[in-house]
Amino acid sequence: MVDTVRSVVRGVGGYLPARVVTNNDLAKILDTSDEWITARTGIRERHIVADGELTSSMGAAAARAALADAGLEPADIDLIILATSTPDQTFPATAVAIQAELGMTHGAAFDMQAVCSGFVFALSTADNYLKSGQFNRALVIGAEAFSRILDWEDRSTCVLFGDGAGAVVLEAQKLNGTMTDRGILATCLRSDGRYRDKLYVDGGPSSTGTVGHLRMDGPEVFRHAVTKISQVIGDTLAKAGYQSSDIDWFVPHQANKRILDGAARKLGLDPERVVITVDKHANTSAASIPLALMTACSDGRIKRGDLVLLEAMGGGFTWGALLIRW
Repeated sequence: MVDTVRSVVRGVGGYLPARVVTNNDLAKILDTSDEWITARTGIRERHIVADGELTSSMGAAAARAALADAGLEPADIDLIILATSTPDQTFPATAVAIQAELGMTHGAAFDMQAVCSGFVFALSTADNYLKSGQFNRALVIGAEAFSRILDWEDRSTCVLFGDGAGAVVLEAQKLNGTMTDRGILATCLRSDGRYRDKLYVDGGPSSTGTVGHLRMDGPEVFRHAVTKISQVIGDTLAKAGYQSSDIDWFVPHQANKRILDGAARKLGLDPERVVITVDKHANTSAASIPLALMTACSDGRIKRGDLVLLEAMGGGFTWGALLIRW
C-alpha cells in the first residue's frame, strides 16, 4: 500500500425554489395531462425560480448548505467549479458571482458547460485538481434555471425540466490507495459532437445574438441514452475493479424514469438501490445529481462507506460516470 490522494466528500447540500408547478398546473395552459406526462417521464412536479432569482443565488444557497454539512467555512475552500448551462450572464463566469456571494477573495472559480453531464464533468475536473496538489478543498456545484430557456408553448420539452441547485464539498486526503479508500475511485467522460443537433438551444452570442430556447429530438436522445450510459458505467467499474453487484447506490442524472429504469435493468441493479427524484424535481440538468445526493443523504439512505455510482448524459452528446466511496 502507498499513500494515494483521494478526493473525499466532506459535505452535500441543495436548494430548490419555493414555487412548485404540478402537471395539473401545466395542463391548464398546455394540451397535456398529468397522466400523459407521468406515463412518459415519471415527472409529477417541478420547482420554478421566482422573478429575480438567479442561478448564482441558487448555487450560493446550495454551497452554504454543503459547507454547513461539512462543518467548514468559505475561507476553507480554494476552488469553486460550477456546472451550469444557464449562467447569470454570458460572462463573467457565474462561479465568480457565487464566490463573491460567499465572501471568498482567494482561490479560483470557474464555470463548466456539459449540459446535463456537467456535474459529473465538474467532479472529475475537481478530482484531478485536488489529486495534483494544486488545490486542497473544492466546492463543486450544479445549478440551473432551465425554466428561463424553455419554450412554454412546446409541450414536448417544457414539461420535462425544473430549476434548482446542489453542491458537494470535496477534500484532498492521503489514503492507502486500496479499493476500500473513501473518495472518488474512478471516472470516465465521453462526448460526440455529431449529435449536437439532437439536444440544443437555438440561440447564442455568436450565432443569433439571443439566448434562444431549448430544442430536443426526444426519440433520438432516448435511443442513445441507455446504451451510452451502460457502456460508460461498465468502463468506470472496470477501471476501479468493481462489478455492478458491488454498488450500494446508483444516483443517475434525473432525466426520465424510463431511461433510469432501462439503465438499472442493464446493470442488473435492484430498483431499491436507485435514487430517483425526477418525480419531484423533474430534469434539473447539472443540478439533478447533487440534488439527488442531497435527498438520499438527508433521508439516511447514503451512509459513510457506501459505494455510490453516478452517471449522466446531456446535450452534445456528452456523457460520463463516476464511482465514489462515500
